[in-house]
Amino acid sequence: MRTAYGVETVRAAERDLMARLPEGALMQRAAAGLAAACADLLARSSPGRVYGSRVVLLVGSGDNGGDALYAGARLARRGAGVTAVLLAPERAHAAGLAALRRAGGRTVEITGADTEAGADRGTDAGTAAVAAVRRADLVVDGIVGIGGTGGLRPEAVPLAEAAERSGATVVAVDLPSGVDADTGEVRGTALRADLTVTFGTHKPGLLVDPAREYAGSVRLVGIGLDLPAEPELEALQHADVARLLPVPGAESDKYRRGVVGVAAGSARYPGAAVLAVAGALRGGAGAVRYAGPATRDVIARFPETLVSDRGPKHAGRVQAWVVGPGAGDDAGPVAEVLAADVPVLIDADGLRLADASAVRARPAPTLLTPHAGEAAALLGVEREEVEAGRLAAARELAARYGATVLLKGSTTLVADPGNGSADERGTAVRVNPTGTSWLATAGSGDVLSGLAGSLLAAGLPARDAGSAAAYLHGLAGRRAADGAPVGAHDVAEAIPGAWRDVMRG
Repeated sequence: MRTAYGVETVRAAERDLMARLPEGALMQRAAAGLAAACADLLARSSPGRVYGSRVVLLVGSGDNGGDALYAGARLARRGAGVTAVLLAPERAHAAGLAALRRAGGRTVEITGADTEAGADRGTDAGTAAVAAVRRADLVVDGIVGIGGTGGLRPEAVPLAEAAERSGATVVAVDLPSGVDADTGEVRGTALRADLTVTFGTHKPGLLVDPAREYAGSVRLVGIGLDLPAEPELEALQHADVARLLPVPGAESDKYRRGVVGVAAGSARYPGAAVLAVAGALRGGAGAVRYAGPATRDVIARFPETLVSDRGPKHAGRVQAWVVGPGAGDDAGPVAEVLAADVPVLIDADGLRLADASAVRARPAPTLLTPHAGEAAALLGVEREEVEAGRLAAARELAARYGATVLLKGSTTLVADPGNGSADERGTAVRVNPTGTSWLATAGSGDVLSGLAGSLLAAGLPARDAGSAAAYLHGLAGRRAADGAPVGAHDVAEAIPGAWRDVMRG
């Protein structure tokens, strides 16, 4: 399992470790890992290429700048031509700067005026800095550390733009400059990295979009931090999901394995019912009961489904309900399902039709599965606000509804009601690491709802059911698409293969 910790937790762990180590030892550990990652990249692009390569360090005033300077000194000793661009010369890490100069590295000292003019009007320092970046084989971003907030300051923007246009490989130190380490938000210009070398632990911003997109690949360098048992974020891996998935035993029958009810579809959207049932049938429960107006369509496609046209209340016993996909404007089935004493998953139209107070009052678990637009409507904000602050939106929804929230999108998050604050966050928010942009297709979410509902019926807690379903759904999307457009029915058909992949490790 990959875990991520917030800035204050990381800093506290670093202080504890530094108190037990010789002065500067922790930074040397980080710099050694950073230098090794940079050397690997240079050698991969051209074997033996560290010698004679052109490396530019973008150095701010914090410890990230010190890490970059020490790593640059190591690369210079291996024959790289290293230039450090000092954005705050008077506050650059003194020992790191001395190490770079001893190793033969050179420096360019600039000010805000230098860089603002350097790209076009030609102040000497600004022009030299931008030109060095444009010629570089490798650019190391050590401008801002994990405590930075907001986008890049104006003096750093031309350098970030030059790095993006240069064709050089960009390596971020701990976190791309300009992104928020704790939230994954990007409020202004940020530097895009091909690789982020992060120290001690992942930071939330490396796992959550939009910041995740700026991080590129992420390489974790262990530096010996002693971190709390409960992280702020976690991302499941194959082995974690395999431990969650239900496996029938010798005494199992269809009822012991769990029965999931699906209340979905309408005359206008019968396909939503079919797709939700498809996901449910592949989700590990022993049987699927369908209650809704699309019985004909469901039976035609899946004759093993148990159907009823008398509504959820009269459909028979189930261990969990899925309600909402394609429901249109009929609030009756949603109210009936919310009154049941079993776990309930609410999706799509059901999110709009569900009474918030009824959701909060439920004694049984509830799992909400909105996409960004639906989450925005529930929160009363614009969709762009949710997409810019996905972590905050998931936590806020979970707190408001007293329910587990699976926020779908480029980064799918699963948050429990207790995830609202650093002091009372309960279990970690889960980040789904699987998926593909080809999953952005009509009906894909209906399949996910059925799959997660089936796992609820099989006995998984809401957080585990949502996390495991998102993981399998993402893998199934990758398998089905294989780099080409895919339909929701293809994703459903690929779930068994994804399940087998997970169980085999």
